[in-house]
Amino acid sequence: MRKNYFVVPALLVLTAGLTWMAKGQGRQDPSAMIADQKKGMAPLSYMDGVWRGEAWTILPNGQKHTITQTERIGPFLDGSVKVIEGRGYGEDGKVSFNAFGILSYDPDKKSFSMRSYAQGRSGDFKLTPTTDGNVWEIPAGPMTIRYTATIKDGKWREVGDRIMEGKEPVRFFEMNLKRIGDTEWPAGGAISQK
Repeated sequence: MRKNYFVVPALLVLTAGLTWMAKGQGRQDPSAMIADQKKGMAPLSYMDGVWRGEAWTILPNGQKHTITQTERIGPFLDGSVKVIEGRGYGEDGKVSFNAFGILSYDPDKKSFSMRSYAQGRSGDFKLTPTTDGNVWEIPAGPMTIRYTATIKDGKWREVGDRIMEGKEPVRFFEMNLKRIGDTEWPAGGAISQK
């Protein structure tokens, strides 16, 4: 019984010490964190705006399906993240494809990631900027799906390839868009205080 009398005070001293150490380290200033994220995202500002053009994909049955693809992209949370919405329209004008993404930068890791939602699936994927665009990949079992975008002079070309070790890449997607204007989305139109 006497041993328990010493355990409780020892735990209290240990807890107080850990709490004091945590307070001493402090929490990083949120404004500094946001500034670092904004600085990291700044080189991707060329993506911002409204885009439209033709896209095609190869369906599971092997048929080539062509749509009019649109993208709207804008900064959010004071420019610390980028929000992306893609819509594909069939010949009948109905939306046949819809995707949503959030692009962010981690200053500690010095890397970009994209959270993507499309066709009932979602995931976090590494995005790597290139001199004139970006590359991002989806691990898919024994294969990798790689999207490679070239964006310059108001034109956006992106291709998707299925890559398996020891085999030639198989192209299953391509889109060719033109920048058609600016957008205030998603930050514009926020609900006011009153």
